[in-house]
Amino acid sequence: QVRVVESGGGLVQPGGSVRLSCVASGSNFRIYAMGWYRQAPGKQRELVAHITTGGSTIYTDSVKGRFTISRDNAKNTVYLQMNNLKPEDTAIYYCNTANNLGVSLGSWGQGTQVTVSS
Repeated sequence: QVRVVESGGGLVQPGGSVRLSCVASGSNFRIYAMGWYRQAPGKQRELVAHITTGGSTIYTDSVKGRFTISRDNAKNTVYLQMNNLKPEDTAIYYCNTANNLGVSLGSWGQGTQVTVSS
């Protein structure tokens, strides 16, 4: 089973950028699609970005053109580059293994908080 640890969040001003990292344990990382998800206060967790084993990506409409998901299989790591951040991006961000539809498969980590505020 793959376990994940997210990092890189913090307080950022509107229009700013941050890069999240997710390091996965285990030797099977490369066989999994991976997703970044977020949960804002009072809202359900939602899929933000998804990357397949072959590197194909999808994004939720609200982040298209601003966020970029990537992966480094040699480092068992998936990244989320977040640019032009908006207050509505404020949430706890989680990564997880996923199927090709973006449905999460594994256990959730602790997540990393991103707060966009001036």
